[in-house]
Amino acid sequence: MTIPQASRRTAALSFLRCCATAAMTATCALTAGATAVQAAPDISPPTREAPLTAGQLGAASLAGRSPATWAPAQKPFADKPPATARLTKAQRKVLVEATRRYHDVDQALADGYLATDHCVPGMGWHYAHPGLSADAAIDPVWPEVLLYVPGRDGSPQLIGVEYFKADADGSLTTDSDRPTLFGNAFNGPMAGHEMPPGAPPMPVHYDLHVWLYTDNPAGELAIENPQVTCP
Repeated sequence: MTIPQASRRTAALSFLRCCATAAMTATCALTAGATAVQAAPDISPPTREAPLTAGQLGAASLAGRSPATWAPAQKPFADKPPATARLTKAQRKVLVEATRRYHDVDQALADGYLATDHCVPGMGWHYAHPGLSADAAIDPVWPEVLLYVPGRDGSPQLIGVEYFKADADGSLTTDSDRPTLFGNAFNGPMAGHEMPPGAPPMPVHYDLHVWLYTDNPAGELAIENPQVTCP
């Protein structure tokens, strides 16, 4: 699917108006320049009814860990997870079963993720969900961001997901609210990344990339993928 530039520009104007709302600061930073291809998309957090059974989630929770926890994590690789950091087969299954429907980009848009034409080298296009990005929860089956790259025909191809949380106190020197995913600590807190001209600044935040659908020689949970380039 190729999204017309006119649709991107029209939707962008509507979306940027929401950036003036303080409650949406984290969302707007992630999706600055983002566009929806249909009018007035539902950007509220979805009802968190996982499309998986409790048994499947339980299987992915090892050694008594819950799939995602807000307990403060240690900082063994806060800024750069080692290449050896990986999900277990059961954990990957949870994420794949929850997100494989987003290989169809139309389904992602229908579920409230917003398209963008801003490509980040080493990461790709970030299709962020405003509601998920703005709330305080980390849910394995509802990633805040979907990562795409252009496919051979130019349409978005799903390569991974990103979990995002704005830092509570905005300080780079504290991490009492560091989230984890299956026991893996998020990167951060880190300063907001450079944004396109005219876009609101990204806040201090934590994030964790999971390269579910493409190989990453830097590691399954590495921030960047050297094989991902921007057109």
